[in-house]
Amino acid sequence: MNPLIETRHISKHFGGVQALDDVNVTLYPGEVVGLLGHNGAGKSTLIKILSGAYAADGGEILIDGQPVTLGSPRDAQRQGIETIYQNLALADNLDVPANIFLGRELMRGGRLDEDTMELEARKLLDRLGVVSVRNLSQPVSGFSGGQRQSIAISRAVYFQARILIMDEPTAALGPQETAQVNDLILSLKREGVGIFLISHDLHDVFDLADRLTVMKNGRVVGTAPKEDITPDEALEMIIAGKLPRALQTA
Repeated sequence: MNPLIETRHISKHFGGVQALDDVNVTLYPGEVVGLLGHNGAGKSTLIKILSGAYAADGGEILIDGQPVTLGSPRDAQRQGIETIYQNLALADNLDVPANIFLGRELMRGGRLDEDTMELEARKLLDRLGVVSVRNLSQPVSGFSGGQRQSIAISRAVYFQARILIMDEPTAALGPQETAQVNDLILSLKREGVGIFLISHDLHDVFDLADRLTVMKNGRVVGTAPKEDITPDEALEMIIAGKLPRALQTA
């Protein structure tokens, strides 16, 4: 089975700074891959390349085994890649349907089809089990962090994301809202969506991920199935930038 998405030998420079060097990662359908590393490890640069915001200087990206060019976020979206950044990119003054369809509004007779957008938004939230968002006509500024995250995830799913990149999805959320977002991630995984999960919370990563990829100084330290590595070993990879002995001999 081909990966949903694969990078081969991706590199990226910013002036004299090498942000990514020979980066190889893979993601399969229905899989969660945790991307770990300190700030400056290269995670953000990698996801911006995968989301079409940056162009790689070298290497290639394959989707379903075929090379693709991601020259813009639109290119990435056409390939089924959606990215949910930490700031969520929601319009606070707009309601739930308007945010879900932001930039891709449904039209009828030259006017916004608000009734259909509201109906589709409710069907989508019900399908995903997002029970905490009830009043769809309320501006999203009045929602909690977990509710806002659920809206952002739902927007990606509506537009048939096959590859979802999530940047710190539970940052600043309380335990109950973190659990709600994690349940939503597991629901998407069951639907066959592949998810890159970036998080500094090792507990979250180990709860959700199937494999872990650790980066340091723009390079991949290593990738391992979750069951083959402990949180302490993952932390060692993040800090020291080398594989634990057990993985070196595997």
